[in-house]
Amino acid sequence: MEASTSVILVADIGKSRCRVELRRGHDLLAAADQHGFPGIHVDQGPALAFDLLLKTVALLVPALPLNSLAGIGAGVAGVEASTEKSRELAALLAHHFRVPVALLSDATAAHLGAFDGGTGTVLIVGTGAVAFRFDEAGLLHRADGWGPYLGDRGSGRWIGQQGLQAVLEAHDGGPATSLSAAATALVESPDMLPGWLAAHENPYRAMARFAPQVLQAAEAGDGVARDIIGEACRILIRTVQRACGTQESPGQRVALLGGVAGSEFFAGLLQNSLSSAGIEVVTPLGDGLDGAALAAVRRGLIHERYIHRDGATGTN
Repeated sequence: MEASTSVILVADIGKSRCRVELRRGHDLLAAADQHGFPGIHVDQGPALAFDLLLKTVALLVPALPLNSLAGIGAGVAGVEASTEKSRELAALLAHHFRVPVALLSDATAAHLGAFDGGTGTVLIVGTGAVAFRFDEAGLLHRADGWGPYLGDRGSGRWIGQQGLQAVLEAHDGGPATSLSAAATALVESPDMLPGWLAAHENPYRAMARFAPQVLQAAEAGDGVARDIIGEACRILIRTVQRACGTQESPGQRVALLGGVAGSEFFAGLLQNSLSSAGIEVVTPLGDGLDGAALAAVRRGLIHERYIHRDGATGTN
């Protein structure tokens, strides 16, 4: 496949967003995005991901050259949790579009994009939190990313949850915080927060949406919020260190990705904390969509054992 001339469909199907682009080489032909999904590992996960991708692709301008598609690269949440379901989704896509498919986890795609297929560590801080490192032998070293019940500490969900808990603690007579005023945008009284959260289909995403208020309060000098953000930074440093292990550079290079890491205030604190711990922070070369595109057009990557490939099969 000639990367410079071929039209490829790339997707980043995460838990918060589904982003789709149609590309020819470095040229962006069209883009669309909408809501995310729970992950391919859940019940009916492949079907959910497949339907979501088709609905998002349908948002692309009809006149664009989908009929000349040469391949698909898709980073999908939950791929690392189920090989069987990942292969099922790859087969569904290959059968429907009749082109080769490269399917990988959204975190692996983010790593591929950040280092253009090279080695290093990515720390992804969004609704969840995970650190990924691929060594020279192509082995994955991972820390956290274990979901809201068992992990994702220091993430947007974690920060938002800590902020909401601080509001309830203040309501019970604990330390006062400006977060109490911020919570009035959600409910009239703090004692209504449990019911507000229970009413959400995805309570973890709801908690993550309170993270910006915690960041704003911390930047404004609120002591409770600053303690939460400081602890998040300490947790994330440990996550990176565990993914890096005892490796020397380039294992100690880390690129920061994700919506929370995109906050200038938080990214600055986190970068200073990582640098103080002897970890070099580097600018990512690309994102998950770039990584998915690379997987679609290049083989023999160090990530290859974690990419599910399925050539064109059957007819539409």
